[in-house]
Amino acid sequence: MTSGSGNPVALITGAAHGIGKGIAARLARSGHTVVVFDINRERGAHVAAAIEHEHGVESLALAGDTGSEDDVRAGVDEIRQRFGRLDALVNNAGNPDPSSVSLDQLERTMWDRYLEVNLTGYFLVAKHAVPLLRERCGAIVNIASIHALQSDTDHNMAYAATKGGIVAFTHALALSEGPRVRVNCISPGWIDVRDEEERRSSPLRDIDHAQHPAGRVGLPRDVAALTAFLLSDEAGFITGQNFIADGGMTRKMIFAK
Repeated sequence: MTSGSGNPVALITGAAHGIGKGIAARLARSGHTVVVFDINRERGAHVAAAIEHEHGVESLALAGDTGSEDDVRAGVDEIRQRFGRLDALVNNAGNPDPSSVSLDQLERTMWDRYLEVNLTGYFLVAKHAVPLLRERCGAIVNIASIHALQSDTDHNMAYAATKGGIVAFTHALALSEGPRVRVNCISPGWIDVRDEEERRSSPLRDIDHAQHPAGRVGLPRDVAALTAFLLSDEAGFITGQNFIADGGMTRKMIFAK
């Protein structure tokens, strides 16, 4: 039985914390019915309940692993049965931490898990969500990282490879699904994803903020605002693009002095 609400429906993966949580709250403020899909059942349910309480819109929590096609299929089927529509997809779930393991120590199992969660998961969710999105001329935003564009010396090959794959997957999907479905990508830089209480009790250093041309480290709300725009009708002429939200860091030349 479908919901009687005429609100647009947005599916956000990895929405129980950090950037995904911020995006879910931002879309709820703009009137979306929000589906929180996360592997952490308890935290996902808490976020969905908080969204309903704070923003007065319907929210559904679904527990599942985006690397599992069975979980993804079941989740999208639940959306179809509950709401009968899907207007927006935000692919965000993934392993947030670079591997920091040198190439000769990087185990195949770790490499495969990064691919499964950070890249294959995006493919699986898009695969099962696209039929509903086509019906609504919907939009997808994939969350990648500036690690898709540049690297440091912390041995993050697996992480960077998956993020680069997300950017490529984005423009390929935009071409294959256009014009009915628009697909864009956001590559965040340093985003402080800690809970507000932790940010207050253990603030970042002045140098952490000052090194950014924008004057501060990013917050989930920065990525959320850009996501909301890219999903909106106002971005109707934008597809296949990767937007960098990093406070200007990728434009900063750094030389040893």
